[in-house]
Amino acid sequence: MSDSLFNQQRREQPEPHEGSRPVPKIVLTVIGLLLLWAVYHLYSSFNPMPASLGDDRVAADFAVPATADGGQLYTANCVACHQATGAGVPGVFPPLSKSEWVDAKDPGVMIRILLHGIHGPLTVEGVKYNGEMPNFSKFSDEEIAALVTHVRSSFGNTASATDAKTVAQVREETKGQQEPWKGDEDLRPLLGE
Repeated sequence: MSDSLFNQQRREQPEPHEGSRPVPKIVLTVIGLLLLWAVYHLYSSFNPMPASLGDDRVAADFAVPATADGGQLYTANCVACHQATGAGVPGVFPPLSKSEWVDAKDPGVMIRILLHGIHGPLTVEGVKYNGEMPNFSKFSDEEIAALVTHVRSSFGNTASATDAKTVAQVREETKGQQEPWKGDEDLRPLLGE
């Protein structure tokens, strides 16, 4: 029985163990050759892009314009309700296209609406709307002037432009207005009807 046990033990390989066995030289050689090939490949395939392939923009092309853009302000703040065409949503949000409030002779009417908002019934082109219009008093005078000018000259409207000085004057005149305008009740007299 001892012979069979001895034969069985001879067939088995010794258990692996860590020790001071060095990494085989062939493995180190392969790693070294791969590293040399990588360095050579990067060096030989390096091709700096010529400036002629660029897009010719300079830092000034990325500067934000100092003046407010009424179209951008409209897109960011008004499109959700009044739509991209200025047609509004029938029965819900009034149109801005050919609206008596937008085409008013005095741009101060629209400025007042933007500065303080509206709460309550407002008639636009003979259709009564009863909702809320938020105020945009957070906008600077320049931004409100740009937005008013944009709306008054878009969507088929041909009213005159306005400027920041006019907005500042209306802001000062209406600084006591703490609540939104009460629709037709407060605003209709401004149209001179």
